[in-house]
Amino acid sequence: MSHAFAGLYVPLVTPFTDDGKLAPEALEGLAHSVIDGGAAGVVALGTTGEPATLSADERRIVLDVCARVCRERSATLIAGAGSNDTGGSLRALSELAAWPEVSAALTVVPYFTRPSQDGVLAHFTRLAAESRVPLIIYNVPYRTGQVVGWETLRRLAGLPGIAGVKHAVGGIDEDTVTLMADLPDRFAVLGGDDLFASSLLALGAPGAILASAHLCTEQYAALVHAWRTGEADRARALGNRLTRLSAALFAEPNPTVVKAVLHAQGRIPSPAVRLPLLAAGPESIRAALRRIALA
Repeated sequence: MSHAFAGLYVPLVTPFTDDGKLAPEALEGLAHSVIDGGAAGVVALGTTGEPATLSADERRIVLDVCARVCRERSATLIAGAGSNDTGGSLRALSELAAWPEVSAALTVVPYFTRPSQDGVLAHFTRLAAESRVPLIIYNVPYRTGQVVGWETLRRLAGLPGIAGVKHAVGGIDEDTVTLMADLPDRFAVLGGDDLFASSLLALGAPGAILASAHLCTEQYAALVHAWRTGEADRARALGNRLTRLSAALFAEPNPTVVKAVLHAQGRIPSPAVRLPLLAAGPESIRAALRRIALA
């Protein structure tokens, strides 16, 4: 089965300097390095990139950098855009026209307001009808407080303009199994929970969006490839190792540990995150570095 969005995508952190300013050169280096490691593309302004803490100018710089790298490397660029407000989401999607390199918008299920299932369907129907790029729905109930059942997801999968879903429901539940059992050919379910990505790939997901893949990118790319090509024994072995690494990288709120490890490796100028996040503690950093050495 062919999908427009298959393979590994890395939702890039937003590097900051010691004094809290944007570090675009470091962001550019990260984008190149994960593509070198086998990623099919990157996600700009996903949750991992702390977009809620960025100014409008900073968000534009992030997209400029990622668009330039993806254009140079013929890689796929997915951009985070949208909120719990349909009108505001439409405006955010329309602004992506400034970056023709954007291949899809990662758009979250409406959070906080918690609409009905029909409201979720109406929200994405409107967005998909007016967006110039296809949508990848970000289904993450432990962040949104909004559970979207398999029936709603399957109805969304049938809409023109919706290419897939980043599925991050905190496990492999009954809705996930039912959803994966019967999907439209063009609809890509992408693993979005790093700890459960291997399991979702085993069920037939064509790819994943994984913050953990800032580290050991080649191995995460190999994991996706192994499941897609039916190399189950290799995929299980990789999945078992990488799940333990992901657990270490998510021991504190994302992306604090990932940033700390990238800083320890000299790949970004500081481990800084912006409030309300706090920097990762030393034991979490040591544990993640140990797991990287074992991976």
